[in-house]
Amino acid sequence: MDKLKVTQIRSGIGKPERQKRTLQALGISRMHQTVEVTPTPQILGMIEKVRHLVKVEEV
Repeated sequence: MDKLKVTQIRSGIGKPERQKRTLQALGISRMHQTVEVTPTPQILGMIEKVRHLVKVEEV
């Protein structure tokens, strides 16, 4: 597993500020935006906290 593709599939509107900031920390700023990230323990933890808002694929 070299990289992960993370795509926002649900809106952050109405969600706790912490989840919105987690999306920003992942580099996601709008709906249907996709970013490629390296799967470090910190990144995997952030993805787990917002798993209901994003779709994750292995690259």
